[in-house]
Amino acid sequence: MELIKKIKDAEKEAAKIIEQAKADALQQSEQFRQRKQDALEQAEQQRKKAVEQSVSKAEAEGKAEVEKLGSQAQMQRDELRKKVEPKIVAAADKVMEHLKG
Repeated sequence: MELIKKIKDAEKEAAKIIEQAKADALQQSEQFRQRKQDALEQAEQQRKKAVEQSVSKAEAEGKAEVEKLGSQAQMQRDELRKKVEPKIVAAADKVMEHLKG
């Protein structure tokens, strides 16, 4: 009788140990899942920040390029006017001379 009681107690203890092991495994699994989720969220935040920084940089570079091109275009227009203006005056003088005489 004593031996049967010890066997039953051992079986209960084994079942208790198994249940505790299952609970520990479940808890560890949940902790791992949470750490993984946290890491994914952090990676997503870093990705968004990198994208925002890239967009901001691209906007600034684009704006600077537009200003540079606008300045270059104005310089080219001014240069063209300087080259063409004497020809326009000379052509106008010829037309006036032709009309006068």
